Parts: sequence; C-alpha cells; structure tokens
Amino acid sequence: MTLDELITEFDRGLRSIAGVSRMSRPVPRPEPLDAGAPAAPEMTLAESSHSAGLMRVNHVGEICAQALYQAQKLATRSPALKEAFEHAAREEEDHLAWTAARLQELESRPSLLNPLWYTGALAIGFAAGCLGDKASLGFMAETERQVERHLDGHLQTLPEADRQSRAIVTQMRDDERSHGQSASDAGGAELPMPVKALMRAASKVMTRTAYYV
Repeated sequence: MTLDELITEFDRGLRSIAGVSRMSRPVPRPEPLDAGAPAAPEMTLAESSHSAGLMRVNHVGEICAQALYQAQKLATRSPALKEAFEHAAREEEDHLAWTAARLQELESRPSLLNPLWYTGALAIGFAAGCLGDKASLGFMAETERQVERHLDGHLQTLPEADRQSRAIVTQMRDDERSHGQSASDAGGAELPMPVKALMRAASKVMTRTAYYV
C-alpha cells in the first residue's frame, strides 16, 4: 500500500471516530402516508430514548465496519479484494453518516467509547485478513449475516411511530445482506462454530454497552 493510500485510510478512520463521515447516497426516507391516512403519532420520551439507544448501537456497528474493512483491505494482496472491501466500506460510510444524522435528530449523541470500538475492530479485521483471503471473506460474510439478524431485531423493537429510523435501518439491512452474499459468492470460507459463537458474544457486549454509553 502506498503512502497516499495509508494517508487516505488514516483520514477515513479519523472521520469515522469524529463523526464527520461523508455520504454518497441520501438518507433513506419513509414512504409518504396515503392521502387521508391519519398522521403518524408523536413518539413518547421513552420511545425517543429507545430509538436513540438503538441508533447509537447501529452507529457503533458502522464505526466497527469501517475499521474491519480498512484492516482487511490492508491485509490482502488481491487487487480485486481490495476493491470489494473498498466498495463495501463506502456503503458502510453512508450508514455511518445516516445513523449520525438520525442521532442528531433524536437529540442524542454517539457512543463515548467510539475510539475503543474502532481500535478493537481494526485489530480483529487485520487478524482475519492475515489468515488468508478465503478466511477474510468468510469473516466478512459471517459478520454481515450477524449484522443482518441484529437489524431485523431492531425493526421489531423500534417504535412504530419512528418511521424515519425504520427507513434507515431497512436500507442498512438490505445493504448488509448484499455484502454478505457477495463475500460468500467470492469464495468466503465457512467459519467454525466456536468462532461464530465468539463473534456473537463480542457483539452482545458491544450492543449492550453502546445502547447506554
């Protein structure tokens, strides 16, 4: 990797942690209500707080996604894989910007532990990348499958009145599904069950902490 590329990746990491990521696609918006349909109800304080907690978790997930893809891109020597990781990272950067914007709308904040989440994910991603391209792709595929299930869970618990957050999470879930399928199609190896279980356990710690902190 050239010096210019390292500087670009360092800049992306700083922007991810600082919450100034750029988006290439507009923030998803909910479908307009049918003419004559009753207006969407206002969220209660409790519902707004719950939405903010979930969107903070999702924002942390996107911080981690940036770090994972950056590390895997650094570890591989395959130009095709570098491009695949870069493409996924650009879409994840959209997610990062969307969730940050939604947190502002909900008058909330990102996680205070974002530098820690980023650093940990960077180390994990680089370790996965050093195991070889098939293992790295398998890690990507399994990560995206777990994130997809996690976002499905959010869609079940987000307040019905929070149509904006639901629109964002729905698009994010669709993108994650596409990333996971692409990694599998590219030859990602199936990870051992203990590794999958460890990934789920680490995810639970992150989500439970980030909801509040």
